[in-house]
Amino acid sequence: MGGQRETDDGAGADAALLRAVAQGDAAAMTALYDRHAGWLHARLARRCADPELVREVLQDTFVTVWRSAAGHRGQEAGGWLWTIAARRLVDARRAQERTARVAGPLPEPEARGRYESAAAPSAEDRVLAGLEYGDVGTALDRISPELREVLRATVVDGLSTREAARLLGIPEGTVKSRARRARAELREALDQLHPSPLGGTA
Repeated sequence: MGGQRETDDGAGADAALLRAVAQGDAAAMTALYDRHAGWLHARLARRCADPELVREVLQDTFVTVWRSAAGHRGQEAGGWLWTIAARRLVDARRAQERTARVAGPLPEPEARGRYESAAAPSAEDRVLAGLEYGDVGTALDRISPELREVLRATVVDGLSTREAARLLGIPEGTVKSRARRARAELREALDQLHPSPLGGTA
């Protein structure tokens, strides 16, 4: 088991770990957690200001992986894990909002503060939403898919080069080169959305 963890690099290793998890191998589950929990936590924290909720969602994600590893169909493990985590985060926020509605007005300031992050997006959430859904989001949709996923991971989700490489299953050098190309393509796409007013008026 220790030898497996020393040699397991890349997508093939993740697939092997998931097959072992599907057979109930707790050591493989620990190895999978060690490989992916860091970037998953960082990505969830970018989308949720409540650290307790992030920890809860991360735990739920790996509980789900333990129960449903047999359902992994060979797709890239990082993307599969993030799909589970994102769904768990949506479910957790909905549950939090339902609880806040049922509780009604909360007279105690500390109790009120507990639910504010679910009801009102933080300034960072609004900026990230603009990146994903405003003009930049439209421009992102116009660039190459492999470049777009690097930009989303490094800019929208704020992952480090190493975390993005782990998520996307590509070398760190490829992350860096794709990030450079992605920024150039993004600038070009934004220029097409908003042509310069200096360009052809007499």
